[in-house]
Amino acid sequence: MDLEAIEEIKRLKYRYFRTLDLKSWDEFGDCLATDIRARYGTHVMKEPVHFDDREAVVAFMSENLHRGVITVHVAHHPEIEVDGSEASASWCFEDTVIVPELQAQIRGAGYYTDRYRKDPDGAWRISSTEYERIYEAMTSLADTPSFALLASRWDSDTAD
Repeated sequence: MDLEAIEEIKRLKYRYFRTLDLKSWDEFGDCLATDIRARYGTHVMKEPVHFDDREAVVAFMSENLHRGVITVHVAHHPEIEVDGSEASASWCFEDTVIVPELQAQIRGAGYYTDRYRKDPDGAWRISSTEYERIYEAMTSLADTPSFALLASRWDSDTAD
């Protein structure tokens, strides 16, 4: 078992989610292979979205998860198999999306299935990613009179 590679892959997946949530698009892009195969989809978006290169994934995420959309992704329970310079993994994840402009909150969970490869520069990158939802639920914040967004990193009215 290659414990060093497993730890590097864990850190890569955690960095993927951190940079996604913090909207650090250059660092997010560096988590992905240039020819990544990405399959995303939620009931909110109606149809699944498919991408076959890094630039398309980064463009989609930066356009759809802009500063007006707050996200938090948590990944756990990794099952990682390493085979030389390639690896595969399953990850349980939970996500929360708050869209103040639409007065909506989406919560969900599921399992990612990823493939990784060690690129010539020595860095592990995600070469394929997709997920299957266990659930996805949307709440109208207008129906929740007690809801108050007390802080948002991107909103000067609520930022600390």
